[in-house]
Amino acid sequence: MKSILIIAGKEISSLFVSPIAYVVLTGFLLLGGWFFFNLLFRFNYLLTLYTSFQNLQGIQSLNLNEHVVAPLLHNLTIVLVIMVPVITMRTFAEEKKNGTYELLLTSPLTVTQIVLGKFLASIFFIFVMILLTGIYPAILLLYGNPELGILASGYLGLLLLGVVFVSVGLLTSSLTENQIVAAVTCFVILLLLYVLSWPSESAGTTIGDLLKYLSVIEHFSEMVKGLIDTKNLVYFLSLTLLSLFLTHRSVEASRWR
Repeated sequence: MKSILIIAGKEISSLFVSPIAYVVLTGFLLLGGWFFFNLLFRFNYLLTLYTSFQNLQGIQSLNLNEHVVAPLLHNLTIVLVIMVPVITMRTFAEEKKNGTYELLLTSPLTVTQIVLGKFLASIFFIFVMILLTGIYPAILLLYGNPELGILASGYLGLLLLGVVFVSVGLLTSSLTENQIVAAVTCFVILLLLYVLSWPSESAGTTIGDLLKYLSVIEHFSEMVKGLIDTKNLVYFLSLTLLSLFLTHRSVEASRWR
């Protein structure tokens, strides 16, 4: 465990030394803030409109979780699809490009320790990104009355989604020494996982249900609604473990070449 934490610490340090970390954090917060305040202004506009027309039914239908929190979290998932490949593209590809990959593989460290160390470092960065967006629900809690349980469930879903995305990013980075190739491949896979359920309505019952189950956004959407089902947790865990297993095999294959 100590070796894993040492690798994670080294990765975090090298990440924050480069400008990539600060560009990603700034971009994520700027986009998140833009989405949040636009959604909040729209909510306030609808509230003012319904109040001026004395539309009690419309006022009662307004809900912060449905009109602000849920759209915000869904928008942040799209930003993660773009940002995670940028974060993870360097994990293995940069080592190969700089010629330090062979030194890493011939060190006393096991492949499992190497993979988990880099995985934890990227997860830590994702956690920091999501944690910084906590200012938005804090504003809602301070001035409004969102449902705390649904809010927590949605943010848990966002974190689990980030974990899955990172594991896929590590896999694509382990397959090439070109960071751009790693980032683009990761982006394509994440986008495919995101849109996989789109043709489910016209694909028939069996295939449609399969596409919905394989799509990350379907499981995330349930958690945004406050439904923490073991089915969703098992899905996120399985996809993460599968990606880490394939990453492990890829790195191990490089060691024996």
